[in-house]
Amino acid sequence: MSITKKDIEEVLKGITTNGDGKSLYDGNLISNIMVFGDQVDIDVLMKNPTLQAKKKVQDSIIKLFKGKFNPEVKIKVSTKHSNDNSITPDTVAKIKGIDSIIAISSGKGGVGKSTVTANLAVTLAEMGCKVGILDADIYGPSIPAMFDLEGERPLSVNYNGESKIKPVENYGVKVLSIGFFTKPDQAVIWRGPMATKALKQMIFDSAWGELDFLLVDLPPGTGDIHLSIVQSIPLNGAVVVSTPQNIALADARKGISMFRKENINVPLLGIIENMSFFTPEELPDNKYYIFGRQGAQNLSEDKNVPFLGELPLVQSIREASDVGRPAALQENTLVKDHLTKITQKLVEELIKRNTTLPATKVVKITNMVGCSAIK
Repeated sequence: MSITKKDIEEVLKGITTNGDGKSLYDGNLISNIMVFGDQVDIDVLMKNPTLQAKKKVQDSIIKLFKGKFNPEVKIKVSTKHSNDNSITPDTVAKIKGIDSIIAISSGKGGVGKSTVTANLAVTLAEMGCKVGILDADIYGPSIPAMFDLEGERPLSVNYNGESKIKPVENYGVKVLSIGFFTKPDQAVIWRGPMATKALKQMIFDSAWGELDFLLVDLPPGTGDIHLSIVQSIPLNGAVVVSTPQNIALADARKGISMFRKENINVPLLGIIENMSFFTPEELPDNKYYIFGRQGAQNLSEDKNVPFLGELPLVQSIREASDVGRPAALQENTLVKDHLTKITQKLVEELIKRNTTLPATKVVKITNMVGCSAIK
């Protein structure tokens, strides 16, 4: 019988260490629980930072778990002082001034995830929202090029008495990417822990300021970076990008499954179908379904995930990305119309998610004053 996150929580309710009568769980001192088969990782916030107190908590948890579960279950307990820089999911967004954090993902590379991220961000900014992009695609960062920011270097600034990285800004969008810290032709050959450390620095050691939305451009697939993100920041939801092709949809299903796993449990805000159809500039009313028809829409119905909309395969999107000026900046175009509708639908689903689901550790949506996407 496999262990669930709920099983872990029930055990933690029986451990009291702070002298206030509350258990570790009820006292909100459990900042993270991750279950991977027979491996259980638990992060505990300690009000008492002494080594003796930490060891007492670790021993108490391990002893109780051994009496409840199969001896083969491996328990890893990490303790951190509650006043240090390890911020819990309840407080990250509040401290950083970020209202909503949305992960943009894809099961397979090459489906246009980063292009969609860039254009969603610009569309939100044009609607009056304060927007940032965290380029979490450590091994293939492309956001700097799409915002004409190649060669830029973030500055170090004093923010609330601390030295922080100031995101680079263009088109009303604040951007941070590992691409700012490497040469254009330099490959990032890092193991998971090193990539994770770099990513956390960009999250917690940066002066984002006040943001309505922080879009996180994830790497394709499912892996270390994805786990680091869901463990480090309180995602309000995730968006999956796919083409209508069956090969891409097969991997998109895996991405949906990852976010829905009990120990991750990130709400899915919707699916965006990119390269839905080809429309020649000289024949704007013609549609050619090169990669198949309505594949992502059918997937959304099958998986009960909202369908946010479709983007056509047109030359102007590619050209705009190549010159570092997202297609969302173009006025009175087919692409602009599709992006506006998709963005409005995304915001609607985001608000719906926070009004219909019970309160969680994820940061609740606050008023996004001046953002015309909210109606």
